This record gives sequence, C-alpha cells and structure tokens, in this order.
Amino acid sequence: MIPPINSDQFLPILAKRLCACMPPQLLRSGCKGKMPWGEPLCSREAMLDLKTLLVVTMAVAALQAVVWIFVWRAWRHLYELKYLAVGFIAIAAGVLLMLLRGDGPAPWAIVVHNTIIKLGLVLLAEGLARFLGQPRYSWIGIALLVVQIVVWSAAVGIDPDAIEFRIYASTLFTVIMMSMMCLALLRDRTQPPLLRWITIAMLVEYMAASILQSVLEYRLPENFESAPILADRNAWYLLQGTLFLIAFFACLLFMVSWRLSADLREKNAALSREVEERRTLEARLNASLEMERTLREEQADFMRVVSHEFRTPLAVIRNATEMIGLTGGPSEPATGARLAGIGEALNRLFSLIDRFMADDRESGFQPEPMAVGSLLGDVRLHFDMIGRGDRLNFFLDDDTLSFCVDPDMLGTVIINLIDNALKYSPNGQNVDIAARNGQDVIVIEVRDRGIGIPSAERGKIGRRFFRASNVKAIAGTGLGLYAARRLLAYHNGTLQLDGNADGGTTAVVRLPLSRKSSGAFMPREAAA
Repeated sequence: MIPPINSDQFLPILAKRLCACMPPQLLRSGCKGKMPWGEPLCSREAMLDLKTLLVVTMAVAALQAVVWIFVWRAWRHLYELKYLAVGFIAIAAGVLLMLLRGDGPAPWAIVVHNTIIKLGLVLLAEGLARFLGQPRYSWIGIALLVVQIVVWSAAVGIDPDAIEFRIYASTLFTVIMMSMMCLALLRDRTQPPLLRWITIAMLVEYMAASILQSVLEYRLPENFESAPILADRNAWYLLQGTLFLIAFFACLLFMVSWRLSADLREKNAALSREVEERRTLEARLNASLEMERTLREEQADFMRVVSHEFRTPLAVIRNATEMIGLTGGPSEPATGARLAGIGEALNRLFSLIDRFMADDRESGFQPEPMAVGSLLGDVRLHFDMIGRGDRLNFFLDDDTLSFCVDPDMLGTVIINLIDNALKYSPNGQNVDIAARNGQDVIVIEVRDRGIGIPSAERGKIGRRFFRASNVKAIAGTGLGLYAARRLLAYHNGTLQLDGNADGGTTAVVRLPLSRKSSGAFMPREAAA
C-alpha cells in the first residue's frame, strides 16, 4: 500500500525528485532554503543555471528574428512576417536587458524589461492573426500591456521582494494572449488541421507551465528565502519557454511554407486556366480569320459579278448615245453638250468599275503629280455638262499649286462633296469651292448654305448608311461621305465637317503636299 501524500508534503517531494534527476553539469550550489522540519529544500546543492538559460533564450530569439527578417525580405507580400520578426526582437532585447541589469536592479528596470518581453508576445499574436487572416484584437494586447505596467509598478513599489504577485500578473497576461492565438488557429482554414492542432497543443503546454509556476510560487513555504527577481528555482520555467520558442518557430516556418506552396499552386492553376483561355481564344480567332477570308473571297466574287452586270447597261447607254449623235443630224448646241456630258460620265463610270470593282490587284491607287487648278477644272466641267455648274463658285489662291494625287479618286471625293452641298441647299443657293495652301497641306473647302447638320449627330456623319435626322425626306443612301473618307485615306488625307455661323455646312479636305505621304496606308473602315 502506498501511503497517502499530504498536500503540504507535495512541494518538498517534487523539489527533491527534480533535483535528484538533474545531471551534475546542470547543477550548482546556492540552494539556501529549508523545510519547516529543518531539511534543506534540495538535498543536492544544485539547480539549473538561470543566467545560462537566459543567454540561450536570448540567442534563440535573436536568431529567429534574423530568420524572419530574411524570409520577409524574400517574400515581401507576406508583410505579416514583420510583426513576427519585431516580436522576436523584443523578446531577445528584454532577455538581454535582464542579463545586463545585475543582481540588484532598480524597480523601474524590472518593470521595463518584463514589459518589453510582453510586448514581443503581443506582436507575435498580432502577426499570427494577420498571417492567418483572422480578426485582430489589438486593443486587448494594448490594454494588457497597460495593466502589466500598472500592476508590476505597484507590486515593485509596495513590496519588491514579493515576486509571486508579478508572476501571477505575468501568468494572466500570457494565458490571455496565447488564448487569442489559439482562437485564431481554431478559426483558420488555410493551414493543415494537424499543423494547427500541434501549434495549439504547444500554446496550451506553455499556458499550463505558466499556471504551474504560479502555483509553485504560491505553495512555497513561508520561511523560504525569496528574491526580488527570478532565481534559479525559476530556471525550469525558462528552459521550457526556450523549448517552446524553438517549437513555435518551427510551426510558423511550416505555416509559411504551406502558404507559399498554396500560393504557388494557385498561381499554377491560374496560369493553366489562362493558357486554356488563350487556346480557346486562339481557336476562335482562327475561326474568325477563316470566316473573314471566306467572306472576302465571296465579296470579291460578288464585286466581279456586279461589275460585269454594270457593264452591260452602261454599254447599252453608251451605244444609244453614240447612235443619237450619229443619226440625229445637226442638233442644238445644248443637246450636243448634254450628249458629251453623258459620254464623259460613262467614261468615268467605266474607269471606276475597272479600277475598284473588277481588278483584284493592288493597282487601284495610282497617284500622279497634278495641279489643283486642273483638278477643280475637271470638276467644274463635270457639273457644267450635267447643267448644274451655274450654282458653283470656285476660288483658288494659286491654281498652279501641285500635289501628288490620284485624279479619279480625288475627283470623285470633290464631286461627292459638291453633290451633297447642292442636294441639301434648297432654293437654288450657290455652293462655294475654295482651294488654298496651308502649312504643308492643301486645303479644299466646299461651303453650302443648306439645312446643316444637327450638332448632336455631327460626329456620326460619315458612317456607312448613316443619315442625319433632318434629311429623311431627301433621297440618299448615306454612302457618299463614307466613300469620300475611304478614298481620302489612300492620300493620307482627312475630311472635317464644320457648321457655318449663317447656316449650312463646310466640308474641309486636307491633303499633304509631300509626295511620300500619298498612299502611305490603305484605307480602313471609317469610324465616324
């Protein structure tokens, strides 16, 4: 039968057993306490060396701080690691100050040094919560630090030798902060469950050791000689704290490694999705290009068919015109002029069909040097032949000014602009055509006094098949200005439509004087 152990006998038996199992190299003399019955507290005059453990603890915390600094420098997006590094730095600094303060430290030094260590614990809890993406209760840590300072200052000021009250406050501080860390780990779902539970177990072990230390201080015999600071009897607690720091550091490293691996897996998955999307888009693009190629071939075939069908009625009209001129006998001058105008218009239509509808080669644009006066003279002749030249007023600063253009293309542009101006200028109002030399460009303006363009729709004029809302009653297709922009694109020219103060519209054509700029690029679909 094992005799029951009285509670008053528990502490002496525990102390004797701890001393009996300690190796000689970790023991030293200095145990002066005695039990009530006169027996020394430790029959072997030895205990753990507190200062040696403090040096080890400081070195461990400092090395861990350095490691976290390097890890954070390598992965800047893990900014939470800064809190862990600063936390370990604070712990190392606090332990270093404890080593340097000597055997009789000032009361304020005791408070400051222990508060720095507690600040490190607060920073570790803050960094862990931020790293796991959990709610941060920073105000709790700050409040506990304030309470720590107040309680320790009061305890040191009232009874410097009563170390147990400071240990109780420190234990309460540690339990609360580590409970917050356990709560963050319980809520987390980003880390492996086994790793989280191992870390929680270590935190619980440290809290249990802190509580045990408080109990041992509370159960010490009254005649046991105490000290105003930690003594060798507290070395076991510091030893398990050092082991806890090493294990906690390892768990944090595993957590960071898991986070980096998870980020890498996520990036690989995102890259795989992007590659798959690009492949899908590439397939769609190839299908669109093939469809566009097919449509272009169909368009070319259609244009060839249309050009062939246009030639037949135009040839009939030409033959009829020639027959009228041959068989009609002497005719009035006006009739002859009309027949000549019809012939000239037919020749122009045949030329346009040959160059833009029936020819698949890139020979549509054929620039040549030409005087602006000659170009406008051909335009005037065209409208004179169809009986509309009397409404046109031409103004030239220098009719010998020349540029490199395609006469048929540019002539078609000017004719379309003048035809629009005449169409939308009722009551026989005149149209002014002016050509002048701008800076490195030739400016040709067609000014009418017609119905004008609504300001809200001016930016849309020139789009294919678009017509302003105020011209619905007038016949038209909405292709004249669109064709003009396309043909001007061959010349690297521009078309601008401006409203006049007295009503109407001014179409402004700008063409570069340099021959190199003509035909610089092929026309694209007009956006406006």
